[in-house]
Formats: sequence, C-alpha cells, structure tokens
Amino acid sequence: MAEWTHGPVHALIVESEPNLGWLWKRHLDRMGCETCLAHGQDAAIAYLQRVPFDVVVLDLVLEHGSALAVSDFACYRQPDAKVIFVTNTRFFSDGSIFQHACNACALMHSDAPASDLAALVEHYGKAPKLEHAVPGARHGSE
Repeated sequence: MAEWTHGPVHALIVESEPNLGWLWKRHLDRMGCETCLAHGQDAAIAYLQRVPFDVVVLDLVLEHGSALAVSDFACYRQPDAKVIFVTNTRFFSDGSIFQHACNACALMHSDAPASDLAALVEHYGKAPKLEHAVPGARHGSE
C-alpha cells in the first residue's frame, strides 16, 4: 500500500500489550497516519477528550479498563470516529460486537499482519462523515 491519498488519517490505538501497540503505531506512522497510542482506558479517554480521531483501533481485552467503555465514550465524544476492534480471543467471533458497539466497523485478530490493519484504518479513516454523506441532507432533530 502506498501513502494515504487524501491527507493524514488520525488514529488512536488502544492496546495493553506495549510491543504490539508500538508495532502498529510505527506501521501506521510510516504510512502517513497521525497516530496516538494508549495502553488502557484512562489514557484512551484522555486522548478522546483532547484529540479528534477518524479511527480508534481498540483491543477488546484491556488490562486496565473496559474496551466497551472506551467505545461508548468515543461514540459520545466523537460520533464520527469508527472503531476497529482487535482481539486474540474467540470472544465476539460470532459478530455480536456490532450489536454492542454502534461505532464498530471491523473486528480482526490481533496477530493479523500490520498491513491488514493499516488497510482497514485507511479505508474507514477516509469514509465519508455522516454530515457529508448526502449533500444537502439534514441530520438530527429539526
């Protein structure tokens, strides 16, 4: 995959395993993504309060905190941000994560190649935002 095509994607990685988080961050950074890395719920919430993101890469099993709490906060604070869930377990392998997290856009195994994750980040990071999806359309209550 070449460089991002329409400016940088802003991504937050929330991963308890530091080596894996840094691997993903370095890969996304090399591809032109602007990336922040948090190792738990508190740090992720702090980033979501201060920095706008297009995509959140979120490990379903965090050592410190709850991935679903981070996802819910992202939905509230940054409703256009898409969440790519990653896991090294079979939990939610039935696809039910999409019923529990309204901002979930993908679920992948955490040992998938970093290039696969980068492709998903680019795809969902460049997806049209709700207010731009239909020109002239009004969203929300009138």
